Amino acid sequence: MNRSDARRRVPPVHRFFSDSRIAAYEPVLGHENVKTVVSAALERARSNGPTDNYAVLIAEVLLDLAKAASENLRPVINGAGILLHTNLGRAPISAAAWDSAAAIASGYSNLEYDLPAGARGSRHSRLGAVLRELTGAEDSVVVNNCAAAVVLILDTFARNREVVIARNELIEIGGEFRLPEVFERSGARLVEVGAANKVYLRDYERALAANTALIFRSHLSNFRLSGFTERVSVAELVNLGGRVGIPVVEDLGSGALLDFERFGLPHERTVREAVGEGVGLVAFSGDKLLGGPQAGIIVGKRALIARLRENPLIRALRIDKVTIALLGATLERYGSEETLREIPLFAMLSRSLDDLRSRAERYRAALSAIDISETHGYVGGGTFPEMPIASLAVAVPDPQGTIESKLRAWTPPIVGRLADGRLWLDLRTIADEEDNVVIEALRKHR
Repeated sequence: MNRSDARRRVPPVHRFFSDSRIAAYEPVLGHENVKTVVSAALERARSNGPTDNYAVLIAEVLLDLAKAASENLRPVINGAGILLHTNLGRAPISAAAWDSAAAIASGYSNLEYDLPAGARGSRHSRLGAVLRELTGAEDSVVVNNCAAAVVLILDTFARNREVVIARNELIEIGGEFRLPEVFERSGARLVEVGAANKVYLRDYERALAANTALIFRSHLSNFRLSGFTERVSVAELVNLGGRVGIPVVEDLGSGALLDFERFGLPHERTVREAVGEGVGLVAFSGDKLLGGPQAGIIVGKRALIARLRENPLIRALRIDKVTIALLGATLERYGSEETLREIPLFAMLSRSLDDLRSRAERYRAALSAIDISETHGYVGGGTFPEMPIASLAVAVPDPQGTIESKLRAWTPPIVGRLADGRLWLDLRTIADEEDNVVIEALRKHR
């Protein structure tokens, strides 16, 4: 058979587009992208040995399309037991916040319009009142994440100047980015003080010089210092800064607006505590313990915030109307205990083991010989790294990871945790309304 005859044995592209299974990918990937995937699969078939077996070809095309679709942003069921799972988007945003923000995000708004004055306004004032109420700070500004908040602070106050920080606070954040690298990019000169385990007030005092711009304190994300250690209190740093006229900046990272002891977790320093102790600027995340969208929030003294707003860099780091609307609606949920539970993070933390056992019975009734085991998860997102949270999980024998792989290919994908030859699906991070989807996937692949 000559080459032209062989090529004719492969079905034409248009035949595949009449298949409903192929057409289902067009809203996800777009017509041209689907056509590209189909054409590439057919060309590969021609090169490897043409076939007119449509069933074989369609299976290969569907596999390629599924892989392409998985690269798009998709909803995922989190069975890993990590509440603020960085790889899965950190804090889920409440449906109530989405509903409240929908009218703002889908239409026109007073984003940068002063309605009483009938003139141009500032987006940076839109969240001011609620942040003052929740943190006690004089003023605030919000940018696109906490790292951006730190960069803005350093660029504003410490470009070509020195910033004093304890050596044991030079952490590495997500994606292998290290705090010293952020300082370097901002143009600030880092001055490390103390030892890896012990830092004293006198270490800070000796480091201060005419070119010192800031005293910086960093949240110890994802690790804890213990044993033979010493750390200078914030009150001492604020007192020192006040004596020499140097602002103290604190990167709280986690963004706790309330005491997490109510959920059985250790006390986490809150933003209000930092503000109350006199810290000049406090930076924290919106998508960690706050429970909202990704954002870098800076609160503090009015004069310092004013200087941040005057920095031209803020235009490159500013948040859009959707983030402002979502963050504002999330912060409004802090108004009462009832609305607070609308934030998924707090709903998950509030679930009792009895609640989880009740849900586990649904799995046991639907799946024969299913194993429901006690387990523990973590808050995640660089918070409470040593504090496990008691939970229950569906545990399935999966020594080769076969079921785990198939569940990741499910629609929607289900992400669990492999350990001790079993696949664990933690019920604390799986929403009640997702149970039926997980049960169906397990029934098919277990």
